[in-house]
Amino acid sequence: MKDQIETLQRAFSFKIHSCKSNEDLESIRIQFLGKKSPLNDLLKQLSTLSIEEKKILGPQIHALKDSIVESISTKARELDELETNQRLAAEKVDYTLPSRMTPKGTLHPITQVTRDIQRIFAPLGFMVAEGPEVETDYYNFSALNFAKDHPARDMHDTFYLKHVTPMLLRTHTSNVQIHILEQFPPPVRVIMPGRVFRHDADISHSPVFHQVEGLYVDEKVSFAHLKATLQYFLDHFFFKDSQIRLRPSFFPFTEPSVEVDVACVICRGKGCGMCKGSGWLEVLGAGMVDPAVLENVGIDPEKYSGFAFGMGVERLAILKYGIPNIKLFYDNHAFFLENFR
Repeated sequence: MKDQIETLQRAFSFKIHSCKSNEDLESIRIQFLGKKSPLNDLLKQLSTLSIEEKKILGPQIHALKDSIVESISTKARELDELETNQRLAAEKVDYTLPSRMTPKGTLHPITQVTRDIQRIFAPLGFMVAEGPEVETDYYNFSALNFAKDHPARDMHDTFYLKHVTPMLLRTHTSNVQIHILEQFPPPVRVIMPGRVFRHDADISHSPVFHQVEGLYVDEKVSFAHLKATLQYFLDHFFFKDSQIRLRPSFFPFTEPSVEVDVACVICRGKGCGMCKGSGWLEVLGAGMVDPAVLENVGIDPEKYSGFAFGMGVERLAILKYGIPNIKLFYDNHAFFLENFR
């Protein structure tokens, strides 16, 4: 039995030193400590020995078992440490490598166009002002010279707030004109961007869209100033020397009033699908501030005059970028927004 113990010791030493993985170690553990292992057989044979033999061989067998258990535990720690070091080496970051390019975000085209408009008017001295989206009938209609029976006041055109009469969602940013003129005496030169709301069921329109309106009130402001300002804006927004035309129109808060067209930005006036063959695109409305509006805010129309204009941001973006469908502004698809970096 003594020879068996020495043979088992040598076999275990060879196996444990050649072990390279946790799988091999588990096999060694089963081979030398399992129920069918030679060591277990030696332990069973102790019962057949004399007392003198048990005193000599028993401690040797148990010492061998303890040695095997300790060696296996030590080897397991070494393999775990080795595996950890190998994993860390594989995960090591080389800081000298070029970094991966992170995709950059982009401003929404509506925001970009609004900021473009603000930048164009800034050199002319136009400040930027904002006002409330929830408004009273007075600021949205009455102070702007809308008649009591004007169709724009009807519920099929305007969102009225339930149980908060006569509060409503503003239908244009012209309401800011009244707030500005009440607080600041002329000269006033300001543009007013913002969201507006109209109860429009037409599938080609959105009930929520964006406008930028402009206002200039001072002494001796004329229609010539209005035309020159609009020409300056369209030259910088579309093309230099953009051809424009003014068509008579009607707005309650301006008199005279005009619709402003620009030569088609696609075909340059030759006629195409965008302009429906006419060569012209309607871009905004404008006019001289009605004296009644000035009187409503306590400004003497005999001393002061002014002009106002308003434009839809979505329409300008569609014309500038050739966007085929207004829905693309609101779907927030990444493939669409990526085009405006």
